[in-house]
Amino acid sequence: QVQLVESGGGLVQAGGSLRLSCSASGRTSSTYVMGWFRQAPGKEREFVAADNWSGTKTTYAESVKGRFIISRDNAKNTVYLQMNSLKPEDTAVYYCAARRDAYSAYESRAAYNYWGQGTQVTVSS
Repeated sequence: QVQLVESGGGLVQAGGSLRLSCSASGRTSSTYVMGWFRQAPGKEREFVAADNWSGTKTTYAESVKGRFIISRDNAKNTVYLQMNSLKPEDTAVYYCAARRDAYSAYESRAAYNYWGQGTQVTVSS
């Protein structure tokens, strides 16, 4: 099993920045891809960003490309999501996710085996 714990959410004004962290514990050697998803009220959970532990492949949703950056500290088993130029439409609960599957599309929500509890990000206009 792998446990994921997110932190770093909060309230920020439009144009501001936040950095989310996701700490992984347990059998982290079994996870190949780490990603971030988000879910706004009344909407489905959607892909935000993901990369593999070697850093050789990174994928972003079009809506966050150029504003968000995913990164890792492998020694700490931690993945980060730096969010810049935040917009009110970025308001959502952000979830960290991990998976063993290295081959299917990183955007595929069903391919992720482990999920964190989520952290709220609210962007005011």
